Parts: sequence; C-alpha cells; structure tokens
Amino acid sequence: MSPRLSIGLLSLLATVASAQTHTQDVIYMKAGGTAFTMDVLKPAKPNKAAVVFVVSGGWISDHSMLKSYGPDLEKVFVDGGFTVFEVVHGAQPRFKVAEIVEQVRTAVRFVRAHAADYGIDTNRVGVSGISTGGHLSLMIAGSPDSPVNAVAAIAPPTDLANWGKPAFVFTDDPQLAMFVPALGFDPKAPQNDVAPLAKQLSPITYVNAKYPPTLIIHGDSDKVVPLQQARAMDHALAKAGVEHKLEVIPGGGHDDTTFGPGLMKALQWFKAKLLM
Repeated sequence: MSPRLSIGLLSLLATVASAQTHTQDVIYMKAGGTAFTMDVLKPAKPNKAAVVFVVSGGWISDHSMLKSYGPDLEKVFVDGGFTVFEVVHGAQPRFKVAEIVEQVRTAVRFVRAHAADYGIDTNRVGVSGISTGGHLSLMIAGSPDSPVNAVAAIAPPTDLANWGKPAFVFTDDPQLAMFVPALGFDPKAPQNDVAPLAKQLSPITYVNAKYPPTLIIHGDSDKVVPLQQARAMDHALAKAGVEHKLEVIPGGGHDDTTFGPGLMKALQWFKAKLLM
C-alpha cells in the first residue's frame, strides 16, 4: 500500500512555486535509541494554519519516501499558505501499529507545543495522509489528548474488523496476511480473539460527537482498500453527528488516479475548515 504521486500530475496543481523554507530532520521524540523526525516546510506567506502530513505506506515510513512523494506534494499545501509537517514514523515490523499510532500522536503534540516557534495557530491544525497515512490520521483525529481541528484522509483503511464485508478481518485477505505481525495478531488465534484487536486499531471505533470535521477521499476502483471502508466510516461519522464529507473518485484506484485529485480536495477542505 505504498502511495506514489505522479510528479507530472501534481505539477499541474500550481503554476508558480512559492518561496519556502525546508527544515529537515526535526526530532519530535526519542525512544529505544531511535530518533523520530519530521520535515517542516514553511511558505513565504504563511496563513498560520498547519497540515501534519503522515508519510506512510503499509505502515512503513522513511525518508526515502519523502523523495518518492516529490517536491510537488509540498506545493499543494505550501503554495496554499499552510505550514507542513511531514511526519516519518517508525516502520513495521519493528514497531507494531499500536506503537506507530502513539508516535504520530506524539508528533501532533510536538507541533502544538511548538506552535509559537513555527508561527501557527493551535486552533488551525489539520492532519492528512494517504493509505495507511490516512488510517493513522483518522486514529489521531479520535484522540482527545492530541487534538486536531480537521482531517482529510485519502484511501484509508478504517475498519480492520470488517474488511469489505461484516466479520471479515483485514488480515484474512491473502494479500494482506503479511501484516499479521505488524498488527500484533497471533496467527494461530481464532478469529474471535483477533477481531477485538482489529477493532482497537480501527479508526471507526473512535468516532464520537467531538470528532473533528472529516473528509474521506476514495476511488471506486480501489483494489487494495475497498470503497466499503470509506462508506463505513462515512456512515459512522453521520451517525455521530460529525461534520463530514465523502468524495468518491470515479475510476480511481489505489494510485495516482485517486491520490492526486485527493490532495487537491484535501487542500480545499483545509481552506474551508481551518481558515474560515
């Protein structure tokens, strides 16, 4: 589930790149002898709003992925005046998904604690990501101890206990069985034991009336993360009375056909929810 963005597609999103500062390898936490870092991109004319962008594919994250996203990723938000924090988390299988969620929570807390240093307003912090980056963004959105003001998730897994159909756990899909260690599941355990763990790692479990305004973008031809995941989250948000929107990309797969348009829709969402 490694998100890759087409430089050609995203280069159409902005005609002139704004001057910006790019600070690399800002340490947001240390644990187990490892430093966890983010890159910070600040526009020439900041609007005091921030986007925490979770760099993740298959719950793997490293600095080489920043290069694969390309400089045009930053253009989408930075040219819009947003200060961007590109969060690199610890990669599975060394780190379990539950640990990764905590790392991203810590990154959001770091951003909020250093808001004055970066010239941002703590009431204007959004979080976004693609694929598992979207999953992690939604997990953070349900965390009262690391609040964000808006979320935009592109092609995210949302309900690992009901994958494509009721009572079908994410890792029961043969192409996703490789994630059993990352999720901390016992491969020999019966499904009745695994399902509760899957629910604990599912954003849909944490939807409540205080959940921030949420945009979900998903392609209707996604063969990796079923559209059902987006529809289930959309239903849960509606039931909880949360301000939300589901954007379905016709013909969009788990690739540039969804990721590129999704970023532009995320930009418009953050402008509407963080700048008004």
